Amino acid sequence: MSSEQFSEYTVVHGRAKSFYERYDRKPELQHQTHFCPGCGHGIVHKLLARAIDELGIQDRTILVGPVGCSVFTYYYFDVGNVQAAHGRCPAVATAMKRSRPAGIVIGYQGDGDLSAIGSAEILHAANRGENITIIFVNNAIYSMTGGQAAPTTLLGQTSTTTPEGRSATTEGYPLHVSELLATLQGPVYIERVGLGDNKQIAQANRAIHRAVENQVKGLGFSLIEVLSPCPTIWKMSAVDSQHWVRDVMEKTYPLGVFCDRTKEAQPRRLPPEPPSLEAIPAILDIVNDDSAEASSAANKATKPIDLHVRVAGFGGQGVLLLGEVLAEAGLEAGLEVSWLPSYGPEMRSGTSNCHVRLSDETIDSPLVTAPNILVAMNEPSLRKFDKSVRPGGWIIYNGETFPTDCVRNDVHVLALPFTQIAHELGSARAGNMVMLGALLEVANGLPQSSIDAALRRLVRNTKWFELDELALSRGRELFRESFQEV
Repeated sequence: MSSEQFSEYTVVHGRAKSFYERYDRKPELQHQTHFCPGCGHGIVHKLLARAIDELGIQDRTILVGPVGCSVFTYYYFDVGNVQAAHGRCPAVATAMKRSRPAGIVIGYQGDGDLSAIGSAEILHAANRGENITIIFVNNAIYSMTGGQAAPTTLLGQTSTTTPEGRSATTEGYPLHVSELLATLQGPVYIERVGLGDNKQIAQANRAIHRAVENQVKGLGFSLIEVLSPCPTIWKMSAVDSQHWVRDVMEKTYPLGVFCDRTKEAQPRRLPPEPPSLEAIPAILDIVNDDSAEASSAANKATKPIDLHVRVAGFGGQGVLLLGEVLAEAGLEAGLEVSWLPSYGPEMRSGTSNCHVRLSDETIDSPLVTAPNILVAMNEPSLRKFDKSVRPGGWIIYNGETFPTDCVRNDVHVLALPFTQIAHELGSARAGNMVMLGALLEVANGLPQSSIDAALRRLVRNTKWFELDELALSRGRELFRESFQEV
C-alpha cells in the first residue's frame, strides 16, 4: 500500500490520550503493562481510559488506585493518581470528591480489595450516595497474593485455601456485591458486565462510559462490576479463561443492570468555593495583629526542647488527657508536636498509653520507642516500658516506692504516691495533673502561659480547671523538693 493510499484511512483504535506515552515502571519494558497475558485488567484499563477521553475529563480526573494486581495504575493513567490502603478506596475517593467537588473521582478495585477488607467502605459510600464512580473487577480469587479464596469465589471453585473447592458450609456463599448494593437507596446506577467475548466487552465499554458520565452530570454513586478472566491463577489458557467467564462465572453472577435511578436523579450543585487562606483567620475570629504576634513570641519555649514522652497507665487514670495537655502546650509554645494514643478495648481498667513528641525541629515519627521521659501511672505500665527509657532519661512513677528490680543506674527516678497526693488536694482523678507538673519541671522549657492556655482549652469545667491548676503547681513543688540540686 502506498503512502497516498494509507493517508485515506482513519485510525479508529489507538492508545488512549489518558495513558502515558511510555510506562516507566520498568525501564526495559516501557511499551507494555505488567499484567499477565489474558488478564482482564488491561481491557478494563483501556475501556476506562477511552471513557475519560470521550468525555474530555482527563485534566479533571482523579484515579484512586488499589491494592492488588492493578496496584500500578499510576504508571499507566496520565491523570491525577492517589494510592489507597487495602480496601479503603471508597473512603479516599470520598475525601477526594468532597475536597475537589469539580473533579471526577474514580475508584478502581478488585474483588479481594472491595468485597473483603473493603466491604464496609463500599457499603457506606454507596449508602451515602457519594458522587463517585467505582470500577469493581471481579475475578473470583485473590490473584496477587497467590490464589486464595475471595468472598466472590464460586461454590466448588478450588483455590490455595479451598483445595477441595469452596463449600457453603465452611466458607459461606459467594458474595453478590452488585445485588447487595442495589438494595440501598443511595446508588443511582449499578451494572454487572463481563469480558467473556467481544459482545460482552462492547457492553462493558458502554457501561463504564455511562458510569463515569453519571458523575460528570453530578447524578451520584455508580458502580460497574466487571467479571474478569485470570488465566495465571485459574491455571487456564487465555482463551479458556475468557470462555470460563462467559460459560461459568455468569451462572453465579448474571449480567445486567441492578439499579438505574439516573432518570429521576437530580444533578447535584457544586458547593461554594472554599475561602482563601487569607480569609480563614477572620472566619475563625483569630486576631492577627502586632499584639498577637508579641503574645506568640512571649509563649515561645524558653530553651531548646526535644521531648520523647511515653505516658502509660490504666484507662480512666487520665493518661490521654495528660498527653493532650502536654501536646497542646507545645503547640501554644510554637513547637513541632505529635500526640499518638494507644489504648485497649475497655473503657475503664484497660491498658492505655500515648506517645508525645515536642521538638524545635521537624518530627520524623510520632512513635516514641525510646522515651527520655516515662510517666508510669501503675506498676504494670512501669514494668512494660521501663527498659525502653534511654540512658540519662527520667521515670516518673505513681507509687510509694520504686520496685527494686526495676532500678537502673543510668536513669533518674521520681517515685511518689501521686494519686494519694491528688486525693488530698480534692480528687484522686487529678493525679495525672500532679504527674504532669513534675514532668514540666523535668522538661524545664515550656512557658507557664502555654500550659495555662492548653489546659483552659481542654478542661472547660471551672471546678476541674482550678483543681488541675492546683495539681500542676503541686507536682512542680514535689519535683523541686525531691531534686533541689537538679
